[in-house]
Amino acid sequence: MPVKIRLARHGKKDYAFYHIVVADSRAPRDGRFIERVGSYNPNTNPATIELKFEKALSWLQKGAQPTDTVRSILSKNGVLLKKHLLEGVKKGAFSAEVAEEKFNAWVSEKGNKDAAELNKLTQSKNEAKRARLAEEAKQKEAKAAKIAEKLAAANAAAAEAEAPEATEEAAESTEA
Repeated sequence: MPVKIRLARHGKKDYAFYHIVVADSRAPRDGRFIERVGSYNPNTNPATIELKFEKALSWLQKGAQPTDTVRSILSKNGVLLKKHLLEGVKKGAFSAEVAEEKFNAWVSEKGNKDAAELNKLTQSKNEAKRARLAEEAKQKEAKAAKIAEKLAAANAAAAEAEAPEATEEAAESTEA
């Protein structure tokens, strides 16, 4: 029975998210599966990946073959690296402690990269927001200037209309 680690599609049209499942390769894409080992949501920025690390690792060690997309997800989370290091321990290339040190070093480096990338994303969002607010402020000032011009013109017209009436009233009062 060839076992695959693959994605099972869920969600609605144009807004899919996926479960990472271990299934018989002959089963339908969204059909029967052996075990669910995580989820993947590409709709968020950055994509959200929840993975049961130990279960995925154990299935890989048992011989389950990941699909290309799942291979990429497992690689990003370090499951494939951990499997590779454990294979090296089995073959006697190095000890388990060295393998654990290498893996922990990779995890800390990956954490720093992820934090930097997230910081960069939030910074770019904030800059875009500031630029948008500045543009809105300029537009608001332009609208306020136009309104002020219209009000000034209306006030001037009203003052001109009142001025002849006032001069007529003044002339009438001097005549009387």
